[in-house]
Amino acid sequence: MPEIVGVRFQQAGKLYYFDAADIPIEIGDCVIVETNRGRELVKVIIAPKQLLSSEITETLNPVIRKATPADIQRAQHNQEKADKALRQCRESVTKLNLPMKPVSAQHNLEGNHLTIFFTAEKRVDFRDLVKELSHNLRTRVELRQIGARDEAKLIGGLGKCGYPLCCTSFLCEFTPVSIKMAKEQEVALNPMKTSGVCGRLLCCLGYEVEQYRAMKEKLPALGQEVSTPLGKAKVTGLNPL
Repeated sequence: MPEIVGVRFQQAGKLYYFDAADIPIEIGDCVIVETNRGRELVKVIIAPKQLLSSEITETLNPVIRKATPADIQRAQHNQEKADKALRQCRESVTKLNLPMKPVSAQHNLEGNHLTIFFTAEKRVDFRDLVKELSHNLRTRVELRQIGARDEAKLIGGLGKCGYPLCCTSFLCEFTPVSIKMAKEQEVALNPMKTSGVCGRLLCCLGYEVEQYRAMKEKLPALGQEVSTPLGKAKVTGLNPL
């Protein structure tokens, strides 16, 4: 039975699984893993646990080794390089007059692969931009288009509640949120109140909607006639809480 470890590449990022490869690993450790972008430094979120081979549905890459202080320092240095590259990318975007907004940049541990995330209203031909950046930065450059929610997750900020954004704190994956959820909770349908910093509906509209639905099932409907100790009456309002 192989030992599987769960890691994240960033705070509140998606959970990925690797083979612990008999390396003594604990929660909170930083380890080096192999990805399609090269070697990456990741943080252990789930300690190694044994699984039956039949429970593993895909081939897992092994953890290469635990990260050393030099690895951590190198990762910090690479992030500084990535931030500088992002500034250069923004200057090139302006010069080439491209309809896109560079948001964030990330280097792999070896520093030979740079990923730049950007937003745009439609598809953008960025081939000239990639050529220019690859030549100036002397590294392999990959541009990846993301949505408004992913932009907020990468940049961070504070929500209407005053707390750091859920997507940067603990929300690993985005789930669909609809205006129907706001109606079911009788939230005022004001875009200023129902929209997050990303401009989309607040993720937290989906946190309690199932509880509201369950409570409303036990309440009479609006307009329904009910019997009370004082006689018959018509329901004019509901307060599930």
